[in-house]
Amino acid sequence: MFRRLSLSVAAIAASAAPAFAHLDPAEHGSFMAGVSHPLFGADHILAMVAVGLWASQIGGRALFAVPAAFVTTMAAGFLLAISGIDLPFVEPAILASVIGLGLLVAMAVRLPTAASAAVVGVFALFHGHAHGGELGGAGAIAFGLGFLVSTALLHVAGLGLGMGLGRLGAVATRVLGAATAVGGAVLMLG
Repeated sequence: MFRRLSLSVAAIAASAAPAFAHLDPAEHGSFMAGVSHPLFGADHILAMVAVGLWASQIGGRALFAVPAAFVTTMAAGFLLAISGIDLPFVEPAILASVIGLGLLVAMAVRLPTAASAAVVGVFALFHGHAHGGELGGAGAIAFGLGFLVSTALLHVAGLGLGMGLGRLGAVATRVLGAATAVGGAVLMLG
């Protein structure tokens, strides 16, 4: 079992590519474009699943509060961007979020729920801003709702994965966290 998991983690880490989720803004504007958008970039998938993994490690109220904080703050970042309010270092912050969230999972860091929600909220602000910054105004609301739904579903996938792996022991989830951090480093260097 551990050998299969190790091979899967290695395959995920090896397949990490630069952030290709940022599509041509002319192609955006629909709900389905928003739903599909986070599914086409390793940076988004790794970060969103890591939020769910981390929430599953913390447990309790964090199971809902941490992913909800991410989705809510990501919406705020999106609204800032479509309002024309710039944030510095958006792409580096997104890549840092992949590494940071991976390390939090790998080290099984257990912060109070409010502090955990604040940490993911900071990262989420930049993820949301990136989505809104590349979109422009056309179809912004439909697109935004789509990527919020997709993000929430990736969080749920991370929660389910974390809870399932938690039954096998803490090591498997921590290995996925380490692979996420490595994937983020590969994206940063790529």
